[in-house]
Amino acid sequence: MRVAVVGAGGWGEYHARIFSRREDTDLVAVVGRTPDRTEARAARYGTTPYTDLDLMLARERPDLITVCLPNEDHYDVTLKLVRTGIPLLVEKPLVFDLAEADTLLDDAGGNFFAINFNHRYAEPVQRAKALIDAGELGDLVFATWRFGGEANHGTSPHANLIETQCHGFDMLEHLVGPISAVSAHLTDKTYGAFSTIALALDFENRAVGTMLGTYDSSYAYPDTHHLEINGTEGRLVIHDTVRSLSFGKPGDPVERRWHSTYFDDESRNFAGTFDRHVDALLTALKAGQDPPVHARAGRRALQLAHAAIESHETGRRVSCVPKDG
Repeated sequence: MRVAVVGAGGWGEYHARIFSRREDTDLVAVVGRTPDRTEARAARYGTTPYTDLDLMLARERPDLITVCLPNEDHYDVTLKLVRTGIPLLVEKPLVFDLAEADTLLDDAGGNFFAINFNHRYAEPVQRAKALIDAGELGDLVFATWRFGGEANHGTSPHANLIETQCHGFDMLEHLVGPISAVSAHLTDKTYGAFSTIALALDFENRAVGTMLGTYDSSYAYPDTHHLEINGTEGRLVIHDTVRSLSFGKPGDPVERRWHSTYFDDESRNFAGTFDRHVDALLTALKAGQDPPVHARAGRRALQLAHAAIESHETGRRVSCVPKDG
């Protein structure tokens, strides 16, 4: 399968690494904006550099295109690529504007259009999903998501909420179910953007939840990511996405714990969650199926972020029924 990577930045290197090393893919191009950087990236992974997207499309005719651009510059390039009909994998966030998200999805129609919510493919998350689906937690009652590190400065005052905490929205709905309402408190006390957010959540299944997301912390701190889900029959806790999963039962002081072992140390590698997503994505694409994480999930995370913004600005609890609901 011929794959082109659009984007020669930091996370784009993970895209180039994966598709250049797989036996079932041929990395045919890296597209970037800066010639020197693009040429260096392409040379590192044995492919052809382009700074002209149209030229790349005409010459290489890729079977799959992946897009990894600066967070607030996704729309124009993604729209152009969506309209080619070529299968597409984009990085989060989908975009910052809901109308733009709707245009992308409408123009994509039934074409293969995926987004990389790679947290879903962490080993602790997959094991947590299996426990929940098996009924091991009983009826879910509450969930807590906390995730924060250093600031990723952008022009949007809501960069943290939209481009980083989209993982939280997606993960909570993936594990607990649809969020029905949001109440938000945001602060811009440090550098002018709303860098730290605290949300109270209602779920359609009558569980409740909280989200705390921040750019006023550090990824160096232990337990910078903490996910806890409580049910009537058990509780699970995930530490730092890939580090560990613990599961306990009411009244039992002994808990079960997963951590990566000597021969499965790839499971403790955060970048490996993307490799796992690509495995599932290519399997679906070759089988003519929908992507395992459709770009609609990016639109949904953006809808929830905008509900949080509205709640903060109005001081009211905001309903956020899914678009298709």
